[in-house]
Amino acid sequence: MSDEKGVNYASSGVDISRQDEALRRIKPLVKTTKTPNVRSDLGLFGGLFAAQFSETKPILVSSMDGVGTKMKVARLAHRWDTVGQDLVNHCINDILVQGARPLFFLDYIASDRLEPEIIESIVSGMAVACRESSCALIGGELAEMPGVYASREIDVAGTIVGVVDEPLLLPIPAEMKEGDYLVALPSSGLHTNGYSLARKIIFELKHLRVDNVLPGTNEVIGDLLLAVHRSYLIPLMDLIHQRKIKGMAHITGGGLTDNIPRVLPSHLNAEVQRTSWEIPPLFRFLIEQGRLSMEEASRALNLGVGMVLIVGEDQLNPVLNHLQSQQSRAWVLGCLKSGTGRVEFKS
Repeated sequence: MSDEKGVNYASSGVDISRQDEALRRIKPLVKTTKTPNVRSDLGLFGGLFAAQFSETKPILVSSMDGVGTKMKVARLAHRWDTVGQDLVNHCINDILVQGARPLFFLDYIASDRLEPEIIESIVSGMAVACRESSCALIGGELAEMPGVYASREIDVAGTIVGVVDEPLLLPIPAEMKEGDYLVALPSSGLHTNGYSLARKIIFELKHLRVDNVLPGTNEVIGDLLLAVHRSYLIPLMDLIHQRKIKGMAHITGGGLTDNIPRVLPSHLNAEVQRTSWEIPPLFRFLIEQGRLSMEEASRALNLGVGMVLIVGEDQLNPVLNHLQSQQSRAWVLGCLKSGTGRVEFKS
């Protein structure tokens, strides 16, 4: 008779009891995001959402994204709720630029070892962002995968589905013309892009810690790096409904250089005036200490610009006045010129 003991799932690195505990913790949070169209509770094989829209010609818009290596900063700072908000807000902005309002959201959280307390904190942030945007968190996946993820590594991703009335669909390249204005809305920080570069400069080259004050400022590095990715839904939705915007670019990976051309017609360039705004201290630090060229910085970082609108000359003042009424700072970033569908920077 063999004395060898049998194995179980936990001994292989996957403990279902940890997943059960995480689900127990997040169920009440998910419930707080429920909207009238939701027809299911967390735990079914699929989330149910009633397709009842006020839009006359509804078009569904979907997007999926993650928060990248911002998760590593969250681990260093032992703060997790902000990355949950980041994830939802990033996805909201990605469908907003096509004119869509959010309907529901699904998340994916994976690690080598699920930690229920951390998962609860991440989902609490998602719930905050979902409630702020009337977006239901209707499902997700918790994956424990030892051997796939390094020790104590966590990854998150999310999928969002929204709806836009076909007459309000953006962008409208056919209506864009030379002389249209670029209107910028500020970012709250790095948002969810450029963190591998920022971590290399701050932690490897300059040997700083998350609890240090960023040189030249009074702000703690962890606070600056974990500033929540801003949602532009509330200040911009009315402008979309009033048809005052011809196009919008969410400034994510690729910066101003690569994101504005995604909504331009091939015969127009976006002329960006570098003197129209002051680059925030965090970005200046990264540029100076990393010895980044402005070309590199403009492609790797948002440089303090989170969203760019394209508006006609006749709508410029109404748009700026509306944003001011929403306590949302905005400025003229530049204009459209004849060209080949790219960005030109002017000093």
